[in-house]
Amino acid sequence: MKKFYRTIILLLVLVLLSTYSQNQFNLNLEKKNTLFKVKTIKVLNNFLISENEIKKNLENIYNMNIFLIKRKDIEDPLKKINFFDNVEVKRKYPHTIIVKITETEPIANLFKNKVKYLLDSSSNLITLDKNFDNLPIIFGEESENYFVDFLNILKKNNFPVKKIKNYYYFQIGRWDIQLANNKIIKLPYNNINEAIKKTIKLLEREDFENYKIIDLRVDGKIIVE
Repeated sequence: MKKFYRTIILLLVLVLLSTYSQNQFNLNLEKKNTLFKVKTIKVLNNFLISENEIKKNLENIYNMNIFLIKRKDIEDPLKKINFFDNVEVKRKYPHTIIVKITETEPIANLFKNKVKYLLDSSSNLITLDKNFDNLPIIFGEESENYFVDFLNILKKNNFPVKKIKNYYYFQIGRWDIQLANNKIIKLPYNNINEAIKKTIKLLEREDFENYKIIDLRVDGKIIVE
């Protein structure tokens, strides 16, 4: 009796194998292999960088297994894009990668070797056809290396930076600033925080409105013209 049942089971197995073709097996295997391959890239939080530029630089991740993609596979190709700062990556199964961009901020125009550049908040010099004429202009050799720190000092002391038209850097390590009304403030190399706070108070005084130059370079003195 046991031999009879074994024979029946063997026959059923043979029938199943004969009806399940190699083509069907290959098709199912192919479906399994393509199920988690990247087909869609969704871009979020981009304002200055175009979505097309981001996707073009990420062409290498299409059809990669979504489980095998590493952060550097996405971050490294994007580093060469202007205004790129950072990226967050999320996976939406089965085949979508969500890329959330953090951009740098354009903060000033700068002339270097008679060429106009855009300076961003990470101190990158960028050549662009876009118009950022609403931004202030920086003058001075190597000023791009020190401007972001100086701007942060101004903001920390609540200086009205939106009123500044031009910045002038001197290689001794100090700055002059020119306001939108053409008034020039000459700041010292030392005690910069105190000088900025003093400048804010002077600009609020009516008796200083007619002066075109306020010179704070000498400690303890205010020279006006």
